[in-house]
Amino acid sequence: MILADKIIRLRKKNGWSQEELAYKMNVSRQAVSKWEGAQTIPDLEKILQLSLLFGVTTDYLLKDEIEDEELTNDSSSDTTIKRISLVEANAYLEQRKKASWRIALATFLCILSPITLIVLTMLSELPNAIVTEATAGAVGLTVLFAFILCAVPLYIYCGFKNQPYEFLDKNVPFELEYGVKGLVTERKNAFRPTYIAYNIIATCVCIFSVVPVVLLSFSENEILVAAALALLMIIAGIGAGMFIVAGTQNASIQKLLKEGDFTEKEKKRTSVKEIIGFCYWGVLTAIYLAVSFLNNQWHLSWIIFAVGGVLFPVVMCICNYIADKDNKD
Repeated sequence: MILADKIIRLRKKNGWSQEELAYKMNVSRQAVSKWEGAQTIPDLEKILQLSLLFGVTTDYLLKDEIEDEELTNDSSSDTTIKRISLVEANAYLEQRKKASWRIALATFLCILSPITLIVLTMLSELPNAIVTEATAGAVGLTVLFAFILCAVPLYIYCGFKNQPYEFLDKNVPFELEYGVKGLVTERKNAFRPTYIAYNIIATCVCIFSVVPVVLLSFSENEILVAAALALLMIIAGIGAGMFIVAGTQNASIQKLLKEGDFTEKEKKRTSVKEIIGFCYWGVLTAIYLAVSFLNNQWHLSWIIFAVGGVLFPVVMCICNYIADKDNKD
């Protein structure tokens, strides 16, 4: 039995059409038709892929004299690959869409949390202030922790809801069932204009957020300066939220399609960047709190976050450089 007949036999045994086999092999239907018509022979890479896909040995596929199927005992064969149906893909995308708004809200609350503390601290330093420094600190910290207390459950809830899909972030092999890739691609193309618009608007919003502070930075009116700082954090929080909404939804589509930051190569880089990013912002927050409590200058220490935000892309570029260098080595 020649290779062409074996491919037909195995394909029909699995109940696949030529289109389905072509999709799984990442080739055209015409290519499969030519294989089965003995017009062309798959290259070595495709032979190995067929072996894994059908769970048979390469000897069975290549040697005409072997009539009976020789099954492989390789535990890493196709049977271990997670297959995602259309229902599962839609459920995942909808779940991440809802999560994007919850994560954005939680982040917005975290950004807003120090506003009361900053404003009250500045007001307590005014002549004839109606708020004492002790009261400002007590009320401000209470509000700060209250906002964080509201944000943390949102993060935890989103994490629990995403648990069934954690394999997408790990090195667990998966593939989309026949027809799913096309529908996810259509969804990506439909979402693309929204993704671009959100990023453009969010960038403009974040840039504009510093305008009130710049305009009032030389003002001697402490109330106006405090209001400008509060406005800066509110506007910046809105911009950050828009980035998160667009980025989370776009990332969910890329994960299913294994594109962008979620190719096998980029997954390794992304995991490293996530760890470094988490540590970076954790250390930065610790520095901010330490400096603020030691100097009691909350109205000035917010600059630490501004400097940290500017330096963060530099840190990520260094991470990419190190990861690329390691891959070459």
